[in-house]
Amino acid sequence: MADKDKGKSGGKKPAISYWSKKKCKCPVCETQFQREEMLSGNGRMIAGNLTDELHRIFEPSAKFGRVYPLIYLIGACPECHAAFFWSDFEEVKDPEVLRRISDDAKHRKQVVGNLFPHYNLKRERSLYDGAAMYFLALCTYDKVGAEHFPTMKRAIISLRLAWLCQDLEQAVPGHNFKVAADVFYRKALFFYQQAVVAETDRTEQSSAIPNAGPDMDKNYGWDGVVYLCGLLEYKYGQHDDPAQRIRKLDEYKTAIARIFGLGKSSKAKPGPLLEHSRELYNMLSKEIEESETIDVGNAL
Repeated sequence: MADKDKGKSGGKKPAISYWSKKKCKCPVCETQFQREEMLSGNGRMIAGNLTDELHRIFEPSAKFGRVYPLIYLIGACPECHAAFFWSDFEEVKDPEVLRRISDDAKHRKQVVGNLFPHYNLKRERSLYDGAAMYFLALCTYDKVGAEHFPTMKRAIISLRLAWLCQDLEQAVPGHNFKVAADVFYRKALFFYQQAVVAETDRTEQSSAIPNAGPDMDKNYGWDGVVYLCGLLEYKYGQHDDPAQRIRKLDEYKTAIARIFGLGKSSKAKPGPLLEHSRELYNMLSKEIEESETIDVGNAL
C-alpha cells in the first residue's frame, strides 16, 4: 500500500511499499508486470502479540497506521489473474498445469469477484486487494501438481485468508467478512489435515515445504502443522457428531503430547509453540474429560 492519499496536514502519507525494478513474468499467459514489495524499517512493522493460531499481530504506528505485511507475499497476474507465492512464478512450468490454470481463468475471476467484487490488480494493493489475491492463489494452487505442495500451500493460504477477512471485518464491519473468515478457517482445517494424510501416504511430501509458516515472522515447521491441525479441529471442527469429535480431539491430544513431550521437561522445543501446545493440550483434555463425565451421567 504505497499510499498516495493526502494526510491531515495536506502532505502525502509515508510510503509502505514500492514497485520493484525487476518485472515478474506470468508463466500462464506470459504477461510481464511490476512486483510490489513492502518497505521495511522506520517503524513500519511493530510486532505485537502472537495469537494461538501462530499469527503475529502488528501494532499500528502513528506515522504509518496499521500495516498488513502478509498481503505482499502473494503476486497476481493482472491479465489472467493467476496468483502464486512469488517464488512459484518461476517454479511452475509444466505445460499441462499451465493449461489447466489458463482454462480456469474465467471461473477463477468469477469466484473471487463474488466475494471481492471491486478488487483491482493494477493498483497499489490495499488490504481488500491483498485478500482477493490470496483467494486467487487458493484457486490457482488447486490446479498445480504435487511437486509444488499444493495441499500445504492451500492450508497456509486459507488460514491467512481467514486472518485477512477478520482484519477486513474490523476495518469495514457489516460486509459479511466475518462469515467469510469462518469459511476459510474451515477450509484451513480441511487442507491442514489433508496435508498430514498426504504426508503419511507419501502422495505429497508436505513436510518438505521450505517455510510452513503459517505467518511470515517465523517458520514453525511440521511441529506447527501438527499443532494447527489440533487447534483448528478444537476451534472450528464439527459438533454434529459428538463421539466423532471426541475421537479426533483425543487423537490430536496424543499427537501433541508425543511431539512436544508434554507432561515432562522439554528443552528441545522451547518457546511460544511449546507454550501454546501446552494450553491446547489442557483444553483438549478438559473437553474430553467433560464428555466422559456426561457419558457416565447418562448411563446412570
